[in-house]
This record gives sequence, C-alpha cells and structure tokens, in this order.
Amino acid sequence: MSLLRPDGLGGRAAVAGIGATEFSKDSGRSELSLAVEAVRAALDDAGLAPGDVDGLVTFTMDTSPEITVAQAAGIGELTFFSRVHYGGGAACATVQQAALAVAAGVAEVVVCYRAFNERSGRRFGSGVQRREPSAEGAALGWQLPFGLLTPASWVAMTAQRYLHAYGLTPEVFGHVAVTDRRYAANNPAAYFHGKPITLADHAASRWIAEPLRLLDCCQETDGGQAVVVTTAERARDLRHPPAVVLAAAQGAGRRQEAMTSFYRDGLTGLPETGVVARQLWQTSGLRPADVDVAVLYDHFTPFVLMQLEEFGFCGPGEGGDFVAAGALPINTHGGQLGEAYLHGMNGIAEAVRQLRGTSVNQVPGAARALVTAGTGVPTSGLVLGTDT
Repeated sequence: MSLLRPDGLGGRAAVAGIGATEFSKDSGRSELSLAVEAVRAALDDAGLAPGDVDGLVTFTMDTSPEITVAQAAGIGELTFFSRVHYGGGAACATVQQAALAVAAGVAEVVVCYRAFNERSGRRFGSGVQRREPSAEGAALGWQLPFGLLTPASWVAMTAQRYLHAYGLTPEVFGHVAVTDRRYAANNPAAYFHGKPITLADHAASRWIAEPLRLLDCCQETDGGQAVVVTTAERARDLRHPPAVVLAAAQGAGRRQEAMTSFYRDGLTGLPETGVVARQLWQTSGLRPADVDVAVLYDHFTPFVLMQLEEFGFCGPGEGGDFVAAGALPINTHGGQLGEAYLHGMNGIAEAVRQLRGTSVNQVPGAARALVTAGTGVPTSGLVLGTDT
C-alpha cells in the first residue's frame, strides 16, 4: 500500500552537478571509461573534486562496480554504495538512494551514474537470448514460447489493449514521437539533432511489433551520464543553483512483473506509476497543474501516454490528445527517442538544466520538474524544484 503521509525526505537533498559523455552508436571504449568520464564531468560541473565524494549509486545492470569507478576516477574512501534493480526503472531511484544517504548523514556527496555500450555491445532490443535460472527468468517462461522475446513485443500487448479499450488507432502514439523529435532537432547533444519528423513519417515507419512502429521505439545508445547529489545546504554553496529533491519515490504494483504483467485485472494503465505518482504528489504537496516541465520515460511511446494518465494530467485514454495539445512541455531534451537511451539518467539531467535555465529548449520560468523512470517494471520518480 502507498504511504499514508508525506515522507521526510523532501527538501533535504539536491542535485548539484550533471555530466555526460558523447552519445553515440559506437563509443570505441569500455563502459568503465564512459562511467568515469561522466562522473568526472558531473563533479566538474558541481565544482567538486573526486576526493569530495563518499558515495556512489548505480544500476544492478551496470558493469562498472562502484569500487572500480572510485579507483579509476580518483575517488577515495566510500561510506555509502548502492545499486537499484529493474533496468530503467532504477533511474530516479538512484537519486532517491543518494538523497536518503545524505539526509541521514551517512554520506555527504553521492554520485549516481549509468554507463553502457548499449548499441555497440549488448543490445537490449535484441531480446532474450540467454537467461540464467532465476525466479525472474521463470516468469518469462509463460511468454517466450509464444514469440514474445523482446521488450517491444511485451509492450505491444499492453499497447494493443489500450487502443482497443479506448477506440484509438496506432497513430495516437505518433504525437509523442513527433514531440520528442521536435525538441531533439534543437539539441546539439541529441543523436537526432536537426532531424524532426512528422505524423506522416511516424505512420510510414515500419512495424516492429504491431501496434508499435519503428518510431515508437527508443534508440540504442553508447554513453554515460552521472549526477551529483548532496545536502541542500551544501548545494547552495556550489557552482550552480541547486535542483532540490522535493520528492522521490519508488513503486511496484500488484501482480507486478518486469514488463510482462499480463495477468493483472486490466492492461490499459501502469499501476506501478500510479504508486509513484501518489507518493510524489503527497510528499511534494504539488499537483499536475503545478508542474512546469515533465521528463517522462519514453522507451516506447504508448507508455508515455499512460504515465500522463496515471499522474492525473488527463483522463484514461486521453494521453494522445493531451500531448497533441502541447499544454505541458514534455521531454525537452528529445527524450530517449530523440536524444539518447541512457536508461533515463539523461532525463534527470534535462530536468536540472530546465531548473537552472540552461536547456536548449528552455521553458520560461521553469521551477518544478517531474521526472519518471522506466515503466512496465518496478519504477521510480522525482519532483525537482528550484531553491525558493
């Protein structure tokens, strides 16, 4: 069950630095090298040195252990290190873990990172090829024999039901793709810089797993991203205005599986996102109308629409029309569809830029940003705000 009252974390930690590598399709270097470059860039952005760091957080999927990154980056002793499971669902939870650590006083400067050669190395889009015996692997045994081998095929099941339930067509997903690519076209760091698309382009792209087309699916990217989290007090004395963690939450729904929760009572929403939404609104005291910009995890376009509905920005089945209306700036960096697929960490960085006023697609006066992590899996979210 969700929290009955606001938690005590809001306002006690802040993101003070962000750093990334180039986003590419073939980095030509190790994942450790990418991680260290991103960590050092984030520390430099914050005006801190490696010796200031006493905590590291990453994903269970990351191949660069905390102690190895610490050695390679010149970081000394660590008093806190942690990993979060469930792929992209971990993104915002890494910041939550860091914020909990600094709020509790077990660390003062914690760097969250994610780095991979997801295009030139392991490609998640290639689907399940090898699986060691595990409870998670056993759950997939109900889907794999019937051809559901890839993330796109898993999401397609829910997307098809969503369209059927609300009398929609696959073209409704195109609004997300077009919006992301419009913002990416203005972003020099984006892989699709200078390459916007139209709804006609979306509709003409080939099927991947019906009703998902090529332009409904995120990229595969080589790169790294890191963010520096410290206390709100210390952040105020650093190089940039802090992005204060107003709320942070994790969530898993009833009958939750990792992208194959097909045995729930319904398939037209994302219950895990609903858990996160309720906690974020409760702790932050904010509501959808208070959000200036949203960075929503967009590995597949249908789940962006469902996230908007779970957070209460619009009613069930209305996400496509909401995006088309453009009332809320969404994924102003271009998202994972347009900028890079960094398991959601680049979305956290974009929210920080918006609050600093330095985004290439700046929302005037942005003071409150919602960030979400991977959906279809146990997930997480953040509400970040300016220091007012």
